Amino acid sequence: MRSAQLRRSPLSTLLQDSLTVFWGDWLDLRVRIVQIVSSGLVSPLIYILAFGLGLGSSLDTVTKPSAGDNYLQFILPGMVALSSMVISFGGTTFSICGDRLFTKTFEEMLLMPVHPLAVHLGKMMAGILRGLLTASSVILVAIIFTGKVWSFLNPLFLLVLTLNCAVFAGLGVIVGLNVKSLEGVGIYNNFVIVPMSFLGGTFFDASTLPIALKAIVYLLPLTYTTLGMRAAAYLPIQQFPWFVIPVLLVMAIVLSGIGAYQFSHLQD
Repeated sequence: MRSAQLRRSPLSTLLQDSLTVFWGDWLDLRVRIVQIVSSGLVSPLIYILAFGLGLGSSLDTVTKPSAGDNYLQFILPGMVALSSMVISFGGTTFSICGDRLFTKTFEEMLLMPVHPLAVHLGKMMAGILRGLLTASSVILVAIIFTGKVWSFLNPLFLLVLTLNCAVFAGLGVIVGLNVKSLEGVGIYNNFVIVPMSFLGGTFFDASTLPIALKAIVYLLPLTYTTLGMRAAAYLPIQQFPWFVIPVLLVMAIVLSGIGAYQFSHLQD
């Protein structure tokens, strides 16, 4: 038994340590599941009522959306993407920021006999879980409004959703490691997350924009998420924009690499 433990591969050790860090966050998350699931539902629900049912009823009389039977169906995948983005980013940022600045337990975590990369991966997995939990409540609303269960629960839709959570959990780790106060978190939220909520293709078809605006919009990861989830929900598999998967995957890996580097070189 002892020799088997000694022969355990570094990758296996890293995975087990990451799951240990993740489990610590899960023990905190599980007592607040209802709060977490509902916290990201408010804004999407307001947008659904105001834009999908309010503005959408007028738009449906003059035009047909590029995906879905009406404007409400058109924006619902964007609302799922939006909720997962907000909570994956915000939950991860505040978790790390709170440990660093208020409870002062972050230093103790860094002293644990685990590789810093394992701490980083564990925090990212917790952020992904937060996003998926919150998105599940919006998916339920989307199913109720449309009656299309498979559209929002098919593997391709869930894959794009998970990649989106990974991208913004990775961004949340970076911000959480660098902000000096909660006001700093608010600045990132106001200048990055809020503009992306409206410019990431959630309320419009990005392909119809002028070239100059299209160049800006397609720099945003949420645009690729919305594009992929909308296609996965309503369009035939032959029309799915497969490029969104490698784009989101590369973004998640790059952000994860930056966060892992900062974890390894952190002097707090």
